Amino acid sequence: MTFKCLLTAFCLTTSLVTNAQPVPIKVALIEGMSGPFANTGEAVFRNLVWATERVNARGGVKMPGGSRNLLIERYDSKGQSEEALTALRSAIDDGVTVIAQGNSSAIAPVLIDAINKHNEREPSRRVVFLNYSAGDPALTNEKCSFWHFRFDAHVDMRIAALMQVLKEDKATQSIYMIGQDYSFGQSVLKEARLQITSQRPDVQIVGDELHPLGRVKDFIPYAAKIKASGAQAVLTGNWGNDLTLLIKAARDVGYEGKFYTFYGNALGAPAAIGDAGVGKVIAVAEWFPNAAGAPSEAFYQSFRQRFPAPKDDYVHMRMQMVIEALAQSMEKAASIEAGAVAAQMEKVSVTMAGQTGTMRAADHQFQQPLLVAQMGKQGDAGIKFDVEGSGYGFRVLKTIASDKAAMPTTCKMVRP
Repeated sequence: MTFKCLLTAFCLTTSLVTNAQPVPIKVALIEGMSGPFANTGEAVFRNLVWATERVNARGGVKMPGGSRNLLIERYDSKGQSEEALTALRSAIDDGVTVIAQGNSSAIAPVLIDAINKHNEREPSRRVVFLNYSAGDPALTNEKCSFWHFRFDAHVDMRIAALMQVLKEDKATQSIYMIGQDYSFGQSVLKEARLQITSQRPDVQIVGDELHPLGRVKDFIPYAAKIKASGAQAVLTGNWGNDLTLLIKAARDVGYEGKFYTFYGNALGAPAAIGDAGVGKVIAVAEWFPNAAGAPSEAFYQSFRQRFPAPKDDYVHMRMQMVIEALAQSMEKAASIEAGAVAAQMEKVSVTMAGQTGTMRAADHQFQQPLLVAQMGKQGDAGIKFDVEGSGYGFRVLKTIASDKAAMPTTCKMVRP
């Protein structure tokens, strides 16, 4: 081979290396992408993908060796703890340093325990856990972990927000509590009883019932009991199909009471109850599409442009903040190493669409405003946008500032 050929080969190789795109930073989404709650898993995936697209569009995560894009990789847990652990091992073997999960408070503590053990055993391959939904209060109290960060309000915080409306709802004198039979649903009913008893002692609790998670296909028997109890309102933390089917069954049996919910604002619930839910379905969240302000409206319209299909209309502000917080923490750490990222995540503050959230270092519970909203018809006062093309939307009744929504913690954080 001549010198010229060698030089040409060298130049070509150098050009390929120079022009190669930096390897993206992978985030492992460990979620039920199949099974009874697959629709909630897909909703999470859309939200996280949109969040990473915005980061990538502005140049990606700025690192010392050059900017790198973020990439969401799906790992299907099928909604099962053992499958989630298998997915975790696969993600770690794939070189992932960031784990995201949230649609089950039964799976989250299993992942926390496994990640704690893995990070201690293999410090060169440590990972951080970003939780966008699992709301069991224990996860940032007695089960808190340096490697775990929760971006959703926990159960007690959400109940306290709903109580801001229930305290003023003097027409409601009786309530039926129903939830999914696992740690999250049990926490909802336990805290609801405590707060109702202390803040609305005049309200009679006429039902307190748990049902199997994701296994009930026909909620008519439950709805019939609710109607027979004479309850003027139902309080539930149900999510996914367990909420949609419960609300549909209530409509089918002719129940006319209110619903105080954690997640009654989407995934088919408004369409399932229809006109019967106007003025009667109440939900709590960190944000709603009809939240006041031009930045909020622009944020929502941008999401709808990206995902125009009505069935995809379920945007979470907190999931956007998860990715923004991750990008910010990595840039400040100048590293994707889990320990360095976690040290920055402890003090991260994110402002988006007119809302600001800050991580509390004491327990890694994100502090942000909470909103309580009521279902109505699109076009009614305060309801510019509907939900999933249903013609029904949610009008914000209460906005609770982050310092008012905050609750004390019993976490005794152990740092490496």
